[in-house]
Amino acid sequence: MSSSRGNSHADTTVPAGVSSIPLTDVDSRSNPATASIGALVKDATTQVSTLVRAEVELAKAEVTGEIKKGLQGSVLFVLALAVLIFSSFFFFFFLAELLNTWVVRWLAFLIVFLIMVAITALLAFLGYLRVKKLRKPEKTIDSLKATATVIPGQRGSDAPELAAKDVRAPLTR
Repeated sequence: MSSSRGNSHADTTVPAGVSSIPLTDVDSRSNPATASIGALVKDATTQVSTLVRAEVELAKAEVTGEIKKGLQGSVLFVLALAVLIFSSFFFFFFLAELLNTWVVRWLAFLIVFLIMVAITALLAFLGYLRVKKLRKPEKTIDSLKATATVIPGQRGSDAPELAAKDVRAPLTR
């Protein structure tokens, strides 16, 4: 691959590990009209292999970034649960007893309970917003669609037809 790296805009670009698809220019090495069939097949095979490897690297880079975002959102959900369970036994009892000096005991515990619910809802909402930012690997999908139009014998509209065919059906003779 080339030595250039990704842009500084980490949210809108592919990670630095996948910067370009390195294909050689076979037209500059030999004239395709005079090249042997074996040389042309070799060049085509090499380029398709390199293209597939680059597509896999692009997909891995995009999916890895999305998994990291998902894990960050999950951590916020876990933090919300930890606040609700562990802190309630110590801090919130202290707070309720402290409020008991100004209001009746049952009202003090109700106020503390509502504070606990509000903190839990806030952390859960922040986790939801983080998980909601997950997106599908658009660049990989677009690149694969473009690749499908370049490969001979492939059309973008063939995919639904191929999926609909039943390969288990018996052949007629």
